Amino acid sequence: MSTLRIDAHQHLWQIARGDYGWLTPALGPIHRDFTPDDLAPLLARHGIDRTILVQAAPTEAETRFLLDTAARTPFVAGVVGWVDVEAPDAPARIAALAADPLLVGLRPMVQDIPDLGFLARPSLAPALAAMVAHGLVFDALIKTPHIPATLALLAREPELTVVIDHGAKPDLVAGDLGPWREGIKALAAHPGTFCKLSGLVTEAGRDWSLEMLRPVVEHLLLTFGPDRLIFGSDWPVVTLRAPYERWFDAAQMLLGGCNEDERAAIFGGTAQRVYCARRGRP
Repeated sequence: MSTLRIDAHQHLWQIARGDYGWLTPALGPIHRDFTPDDLAPLLARHGIDRTILVQAAPTEAETRFLLDTAARTPFVAGVVGWVDVEAPDAPARIAALAADPLLVGLRPMVQDIPDLGFLARPSLAPALAAMVAHGLVFDALIKTPHIPATLALLAREPELTVVIDHGAKPDLVAGDLGPWREGIKALAAHPGTFCKLSGLVTEAGRDWSLEMLRPVVEHLLLTFGPDRLIFGSDWPVVTLRAPYERWFDAAQMLLGGCNEDERAAIFGGTAQRVYCARRGRP
């Protein structure tokens, strides 16, 4: 299997669809439609071969929209969608969506759920078993306070492949990384868990710098290792803090100490293995 360069976290949306509750006019530059035509020039400029398209609304309708978009967009290698994982018929709903080989994972929007213990609920077990059966990845959109429940999920579901989005969103503005460091170390102790280098500049704020991000990236490298880290842009959300190219260049510099094989894994090989190969996609 040849290694492609993959952006493993990006979004496309159409505002008029009406199910993006978080996407308000207050978000200014990203409160508009984003289509494959907007993204394609950025990918070409940075040598990105494929992307993973990630849900931005908690509806199956949006997941179907993303799957339809992916089917018409050659550079999209897979979709991380959404299902109500607590619904009584969740396994059947997952099976129906998984009939499309472009579905590679599912993501409940955990950061928006008031119950910090959501991921520890036993009611999720049937849906998680269905995800395992269909070879789907669980994308964990969590922050530091959600880590204990995530660890409970990992202990209970050892066969589930979990990808931690955005490095579990360390609080870079406040700068208190102690609890996050301990939590990341505990998450990384589970070998079936991976982590995305995405969304970090958004957490760092408008005055972010390489020096601010470096301790986070170094800790993720130390705990997960380069073979379990995955590059993602979080485009177009990233543009609230930086153009695509600035985050891409920053990631390259922050990973400058990695050798060629390690960089190939982070910038594509691991995403290819975790998201695509397990669903029989090249």
